[in-house]
Amino acid sequence: MKLTGAAALVKTLEKEGVEVIFGIPGGATLPFYDALKDSEKIHHILMRHEQCAAHAADGYARASGKVGTCSATSGPGATNLVTGIVNAYMDSIPILAITGQVPSKVIGTDAFQEADTTGITLPAVKHSYLVTDAKEIPRIVKEAFYIALNGRPGPVVIDIPRDVLQTEIDYYYPDEVDLPGFKPTLKGHAKQIKLALKEMLNAKRPVIFAGGGIITSGASKELLEFAELMNIPVAYTLMGKGAFPEIHKLSLGMIGMHGTKCGNYAVTESDLLIGIGVRFDDRATGRLDRFAPHAKIIHIDIDPAEIGKNVPIDIPIVGDAKTILKQFLEAAKKMITKESINQKEEWHKKIKDWKKKYPLTYPQDNALRPQYVVEQIYELTKDKKTIITTGVGQNQMWAAQYYKVTKPRTFISSGGLGTMGFGLPAAIGAQVASPDSLVIDIDGDGSIQMVSQDLATAVYNNLPIKIVILNNGYLGMVRQWQQLFYKKRYMAVDLAVGTPDFVKLADAYGAVGIRVTKKKEVKSALEEAFKTPKTVLIDVWIEREENVFPMVPAGAALDEIIGGLEK
Repeated sequence: MKLTGAAALVKTLEKEGVEVIFGIPGGATLPFYDALKDSEKIHHILMRHEQCAAHAADGYARASGKVGTCSATSGPGATNLVTGIVNAYMDSIPILAITGQVPSKVIGTDAFQEADTTGITLPAVKHSYLVTDAKEIPRIVKEAFYIALNGRPGPVVIDIPRDVLQTEIDYYYPDEVDLPGFKPTLKGHAKQIKLALKEMLNAKRPVIFAGGGIITSGASKELLEFAELMNIPVAYTLMGKGAFPEIHKLSLGMIGMHGTKCGNYAVTESDLLIGIGVRFDDRATGRLDRFAPHAKIIHIDIDPAEIGKNVPIDIPIVGDAKTILKQFLEAAKKMITKESINQKEEWHKKIKDWKKKYPLTYPQDNALRPQYVVEQIYELTKDKKTIITTGVGQNQMWAAQYYKVTKPRTFISSGGLGTMGFGLPAAIGAQVASPDSLVIDIDGDGSIQMVSQDLATAVYNNLPIKIVILNNGYLGMVRQWQQLFYKKRYMAVDLAVGTPDFVKLADAYGAVGIRVTKKKEVKSALEEAFKTPKTVLIDVWIEREENVFPMVPAGAALDEIIGGLEK
């Protein structure tokens, strides 16, 4: 079959199961878009900024478990993707970025809209390709999907010069991927499994520390079964929200800088910490030399480079979380004793006391507080099929603290990179991936203004996402730090002057805009939005100087957590 490189690219994407591409065309990708027009299997969603295309692909991947695909032209189109690519890399999200490149003959001459895309993205991808021969396109695309999904997931870039897209080839589709140097370890070492289980059975104050790797692996069911069998409480990272039901009696909540006091205290006093699919990131650990100071640490991760990178590990186990948890379950059922369960009773009593004494709470008054808004969103949606996305900053932390997630792939947030503007395009991607879900972006007025142009994308594609802006007229998290640690010397954080009327902005794009200025208006506004089959933006004017508490100050240990109300 004779096909151009562009048509071969489209055909191979179809064979890899791609149903949607988020992107913006340009001169270098015109041959690709011309071929894409003939596809009956791939739907292209025109974004309004390439960064949003990458974030939408990211949100699609997180919600679906598939590879998210995005596209941009050469030069500024490709460089605009970079933030989204780095975001996906930091959070181990599988996306494929297809970029156009100037014709092969002028590469290196500073041609119009030329950029070294593979060089620029090299530190932030699992792998990248500069395609020099059109015949290689089918093999490269198949490899790209395999690399993006297998082992520790992540982004892959394919950069294709325009002349390569126009070259005619004899099309073939490779049956298999042949990558001898890429063989991720899936099964845990039997000796290490047995050693780790002995420590778990002997421990009196164990804690499971779950991360995004649980969700990536599809191991939530196994984690729940194992935690219940062993009677071990579970803490989790921001990326681990949804790995374990937050309403479960064994849940300790999120730990770290804005985690629960109970979770932070439990990790600090534990005698055994079992990290599964976590990076031991600084936002989760706090001061490293005082992180879990009394605990032996077991670390389970599919990426051997992560083990021992940030904290000393006593028992390393390389492999896939789901596979290893199944190994644990099989072995534990033979080794577990009543004594090993009973010796944890005092530990559970202490945790129960912490939960009672240090709940996540806030002043119960008539002020319009963001925590109340998130609680109302949770109460109205807890029995619905719902996906939450967030911006970054205070809005993100209030959402993480007060929205109780019970299922994986239903809380989508930028963890490692902390990318402001992530929430709206991620919601677009999540809604495309799960059209029957209620998708809600809990955002901030600072974050949303970085990407508000893609309201047009949501409206044009009839995506009924709901955007709830917790509007305090500030770059809220920066303002909070300036208040607490810089003697309230506010500098370059006030957004109140110059911020658009978000209701009018929504209307201008064809969305529905609702404003909320009083606490009593919150529930009815949310109910109206959730039943409206259109893109809806709710502008909620919250208390301007409300802070996110509790909080572990930078450089402090987890048990030096401040703020929050005590019972």
